[in-house]
Amino acid sequence: MTWVRSALFQAAFYLWTAVMVVIFVPALLGPKSWTVKGQAIWAQGVVLLLRGLARIRLEVRGIGNLPQGAAIVASKHQSAFDTLIYHRLLRDPAIVMKKELLKIPIYGSYSLKVGMIPVDRKAGAAALRALLKGAEAAKAQSRPILIFPEGTRTAPGVRVSYQAGISALYKGLGLAVVPVALNSGLFWPRRTFAKWPGTIVIEFLPAIPPGLARQEFMARLETAIEETSERLAREAARG
Repeated sequence: MTWVRSALFQAAFYLWTAVMVVIFVPALLGPKSWTVKGQAIWAQGVVLLLRGLARIRLEVRGIGNLPQGAAIVASKHQSAFDTLIYHRLLRDPAIVMKKELLKIPIYGSYSLKVGMIPVDRKAGAAALRALLKGAEAAKAQSRPILIFPEGTRTAPGVRVSYQAGISALYKGLGLAVVPVALNSGLFWPRRTFAKWPGTIVIEFLPAIPPGLARQEFMARLETAIEETSERLAREAARG
């Protein structure tokens, strides 16, 4: 039954995405807020499809830990789900993304329209400069800046080194960083077709204040995200 539900969800997901892409093409000619709203509607639709077809629910904890105005949101990254849900959870997020995604027809246009922050990860120091420039523009607009500090999706229970981008943002912007833990990879795993029933939990943790030394900041960030994500995985296993 899980495979049947997964197939139904997959078909509905692509259909819903195609419909939203077509409907909101005219938004590219209007104010940015139209496209931002379209992304939030799309993400909410995916949440409803997950619940109705794949029996996957969403629980969000600690949303009150998000400060008003600009902040850096540093999220664990286990699933494709993580790349879409923040359009619903954050107000007009500036998401750090791979530059090559801009080549995707229409999607790339939407990303530029709403002011995402594309980064060429092969560009070294130039990539960090581009990251900071885009993030500074988002800060000036009081937007939350979302980054996945691992730089790629990792399976639950797997730890990888956090990339330099998050420490560059922390030092360069002088903003608080809100760590986010999650367990999405247990239910919408990477590189597999199956969607397993259960509850995806996304937990916003207390903000790390600006001004810490790099080593202390990175240690606090990684400990908060990894230990909480492991706890969420244990909770899911028990229940």
